Amino acid sequence: MPAIRRLPDTLINRIAAGEVVERPASALKELVENAIDAGATSIAVKLAEGGLAGIEVTDDGCGMDPAEMALALERHATSKLPDEHIEMVATLGFRGEALPSIASVARLTLESRTRDAGEGWRRVVDHGVVVEEGPAALPPGTRIRVEDLFGKIPARRKFLRSARSEYAACLDVVRRLAMARPDIGFVLEHDGRRALAVQPREELAARVAQLVARELAQDGVIIDLERGAARLTGVAGLPTFNRGVADHQYLFVNGRPVKDRLLVGAVRGAYADMLARDRHAVLALFLDIPPEEVDVNVHPAKTEVRFRDPAFVRGFIVSGLRHALEGEGRRTAQAPAAPAMANWQAEPISRAAEPAPSLSSLFAREYAAPVVRDAPMAWRGEQPAPLAPPSGRAEQAVDAPQADHPLGVARGQVANTYIVAEAEDGLVIVDQHAAHERLVLERLKSAGAQGAVAASQALLIPEVVELDEPDCDRVEAAAQTLAGFGLAIERFGPTALLVRAVPSVLGKGNVQALVRDIADDLAQNGAALLLEERLDHVLATMACHGSVRAGRALSVAEMNALLREMEVTPRSGQCNHGRPTWVKLAHGDIEKLFGRR
Repeated sequence: MPAIRRLPDTLINRIAAGEVVERPASALKELVENAIDAGATSIAVKLAEGGLAGIEVTDDGCGMDPAEMALALERHATSKLPDEHIEMVATLGFRGEALPSIASVARLTLESRTRDAGEGWRRVVDHGVVVEEGPAALPPGTRIRVEDLFGKIPARRKFLRSARSEYAACLDVVRRLAMARPDIGFVLEHDGRRALAVQPREELAARVAQLVARELAQDGVIIDLERGAARLTGVAGLPTFNRGVADHQYLFVNGRPVKDRLLVGAVRGAYADMLARDRHAVLALFLDIPPEEVDVNVHPAKTEVRFRDPAFVRGFIVSGLRHALEGEGRRTAQAPAAPAMANWQAEPISRAAEPAPSLSSLFAREYAAPVVRDAPMAWRGEQPAPLAPPSGRAEQAVDAPQADHPLGVARGQVANTYIVAEAEDGLVIVDQHAAHERLVLERLKSAGAQGAVAASQALLIPEVVELDEPDCDRVEAAAQTLAGFGLAIERFGPTALLVRAVPSVLGKGNVQALVRDIADDLAQNGAALLLEERLDHVLATMACHGSVRAGRALSVAEMNALLREMEVTPRSGQCNHGRPTWVKLAHGDIEKLFGRR
């Protein structure tokens, strides 16, 4: 056996630095957090080759004297923990590892000056060895330069990515910290080019929109809720303003940027019945809770946290987001697509010209999912059941658009799929299936929230649905809950279920497909989600099967009833999959199409 020996301090620091300094972005994060904790009101960052060649952070904070600078470069020396109550930490940094870790794997130049000092002081550490110190000329504050990162550790250096990838990670770090502190001004320069600049003392919503997406100013919802000692603020994008990846979700706990699975899952649950499963919301959420209710000392990088009451945190975020989005139920971020609008530009008329595009193609989205149309319904001696008018409102035949009808008055139907309505300020096109799908879902959820059993329609001949035994077990376990929504199911052998009644709002649908989809939802989202969220998935499936399909002809009365109910139904601006239920072509846009302006 080799003899046990004590490792030298330089090697200990390099080993420990691997937990704190993984790449230029992690070093930059620690330096900017130190500047914020120092009380800076302005922070300037300069990068060279994505941080691989150099990082410089300058702030106007409190600064340090020479003795404090020497102590700051020692491990576990910090001014941010005045006592031993680590659970009460209120600063971004507190471990006292950042500067010595960076100095052990790079050439670090630390310059600082306090406000009452006549001059500053400079200290240079090259991979753990102090090589130079002396006076320095700089304004009050601190300036830190990091060069030759991992220069003497080639095994770490070769695992770094390209300059472009490292710059993207550094930009994300500065963007997150700038979002967390709208009271501080940030400037980021990369290879002499200014990439980011925000002014101090900005409003939170304005700062978020500037850094995340400018569209959030029009397509976002302001969030400001309190529950006990917890507070949730931020900006959440409308469901119709979404992305294909989740890299535009910024989450903060007590001003600290975090990447926590609990918070990500709460966001996904809040948008569960408003977004397709391959789409992701755009938002920035700031959760403030008492420090003793969260543990930030989980990992040296401080991006992971643990909550004392995770169920409360998840429920608070889910309910807060849904409450804010319900208040903007009819808003939609969908506008006529630019490629579709280009198809309507004036072109020379020729006899051999191709047929003009149909009206439905005007609003086709470039990435929209294909619409599944039912086969044309042949006359069988009976008419489809008409849509019920909104409760508490008598249906009226209105000839002219009125101010209290934001979605206008129905004028016709195109391709038996889209309702064309005239509003006071433009032309409204409604996807009848997407709109009715949302209305049915909200009816089902409303019945469940009120504790009332939804009206059901008994089947003359009960339907037998054959499934795998595990699927039958899951549906049987949820049978009592499903009965509250009007779906009566009972076990019919090891691998079969018997459906005796369906919710009346679903009308005549495919019972087999409905039950199979419910089983799939329960299998996919079973134990991972709260009961309320699992029910939302099931209700969304039921609503999709019970809504009026594309390809069904509607009368004018039915179209107006649908429009009026949309106006009084929360979240009617998008369907259960996050697609818009209606778009509007303003009068100005119509005039442009005809060259009037």
